[in-house]
This record gives sequence, structure tokens and C-alpha cells, in this order.
Amino acid sequence: QVQLVESGGGKVQAGGSLRLSCAASGLYFSTHTMGWFRQAPGKEREFVAAISWSGGSTDYADSVKGRFTIFRDNAKNTVSLQMNSLKPEDTAVYYCAASPTAVVVTTIYEYDYWGQGTHVTVSS
Repeated sequence: QVQLVESGGGKVQAGGSLRLSCAASGLYFSTHTMGWFRQAPGKEREFVAAISWSGGSTDYADSVKGRFTIFRDNAKNTVSLQMNSLKPEDTAVYYCAASPTAVVVTTIYEYDYWGQGTHVTVSS
């Protein structure tokens, strides 16, 4: 059974930082592209960042470029999202997801497995 478990969410003031982590089990982690998505209240789930199976390629939503960094540790089956210079508009539930592809993908439909999400609240 595939499990993706996010951690690291919380409340932070604007300008602050948080690091989200996702621990994966039940899948061959190093053959999956990993992604982070988020969903704000009343809005659709949106792409945030993704990293290829090897870690050699990454992609980011324009809204987070230069502020967020995605990285993975295939030895530990973890993927993380370092979030700096947080803004109130970053407030959302953040989801970790896995796609059985070798290349970076950014659409929800290309991800087969999802975590339960972790809440991030950024106050002004």
C-alpha cells in the first residue's frame, strides 16, 4: 500500500520560512517524479513544484519561483519543499504527490498517489 505522509506545516508570519517534508512508502520511490500541490480555501488544487526521479530536473509555478525549492533524498524516500519569503497568498493545504514518470510533470491528472496534506498559514 502506497503511503505519502506530509509534515512540517504550521503558522508563520509573512516573510518567514517553513520546510515541508513527505515520507513515501510502498512504492519504488526512485522511479517516481514527486510533486507538491496546494489548495487554498474555495480554490482548485494547483501545482507548486516537481522534481524528477533523479533530482536532475525541477519545475516551479511562477508564483513560487525564487522563493521555494524542492529537493529529494532517494536513499530516505523523502521529498521536501523549502519555502522562504512566505506570503499570505501561500496559505493553503499542501499535498505531496507521486507520478510514475521519469520526467517532471505538472498536472494533477499525471499523479497517481497523494498524501493527506499539511496546513500552511501565513499571516500578514
